[in-house]
Amino acid sequence: MSRVGIGVIGAGTISSQYLENLTTFPDLDVRFIADLDTERAASQAQKFGVAASGTVDELLADDQIEIVVNLTIPAVHVEVALQVLAAGKHVWSEKPFALDRESGKKLLDAAHAAGKRVATAPDTFLGAGIQSARRLLESGAIGAPLTALTLMQSPGPESWHPNPDFLFHDGAGPLFDIGPYYITTLVQLFGPVKRVTASASKARATRTIGSGPRAGESFDVTVPTHVAAMYEFESGQTAQSIFSFDSKLGRTQFEVAGVDGTLVVPDPNTFEGDLVVHRGGDDVDTIASTGTTTSRGTGVAELAQAIREGRTERASGEQAFHVLDVMVSTIEAAESGSPVAVESTVERQPALPEGWDPRRATVSQ
Repeated sequence: MSRVGIGVIGAGTISSQYLENLTTFPDLDVRFIADLDTERAASQAQKFGVAASGTVDELLADDQIEIVVNLTIPAVHVEVALQVLAAGKHVWSEKPFALDRESGKKLLDAAHAAGKRVATAPDTFLGAGIQSARRLLESGAIGAPLTALTLMQSPGPESWHPNPDFLFHDGAGPLFDIGPYYITTLVQLFGPVKRVTASASKARATRTIGSGPRAGESFDVTVPTHVAAMYEFESGQTAQSIFSFDSKLGRTQFEVAGVDGTLVVPDPNTFEGDLVVHRGGDDVDTIASTGTTTSRGTGVAELAQAIREGRTERASGEQAFHVLDVMVSTIEAAESGSPVAVESTVERQPALPEGWDPRRATVSQ
């Protein structure tokens, strides 16, 4: 089996984080970088030793490219992914999978019809932190898991982000921007969500940019900036989650309470972190996580291996669509004041083997 050819569409800031990893994974052959700004694509290709760069059409014409990494802006994720599928290639997309159920379902259907895959970030759950947490829960270390509590609170990114407008518009806000990391991890630990109850609010109608060349400029806020949700899972477990850009106290927390103890799970927005188990009183254990600590692009390597091995990838389009459905249902529940049933479901793939490492070759060079 040969290495898997990779093309990247989108040479913006996030592409550097991807390319730092993709170009070092031995199962991958990064062949082409495309961007509307071809000079920017050429610069990234030179920086990371990629042989070719240019337009999207030129990338899609390369028959040796099997997976296209879609790093375009969220508003065109589906449009670009459909173009890639039509060219007979698999897709890895940055989050979000789509901005609404209809376009997400259209993308899934197109992938199934083409016999291709539309795997999607986040892939942080493939890192040592979350995989170790899942293996620990499945070992029975805290007894049967019952509930989870997750918090993501911050004052909002406008204080440091030079162009934060999009983070307060449709397809973003704390739920759609940060929620995928937490909800994906909940699905990994508990399985699919079946029902949502929620409330949401917006602290201010406008916000002010705090840094960069636009500092002092105000912009409109069009989405909720504080979302509180109760998730009920098909397994019978529950989780309470807060996603907020309205707290002066920045805080992240992820806890799973079981019959015999409580597990503090590492930040789902990272690839590593220790586990802490509380069993009551002074009985507290800190457990080092084990597994890969590579960053963005880890899921592309796992996808490539899944294609070669003829199995389902872990960061699948089905999982990403379910997470999207959960987030849309959360907003609907907040707006209606009533619980909303989540119609989609997903079958969890097994946890990664403890020794899995995307830097270890599994196919011939």
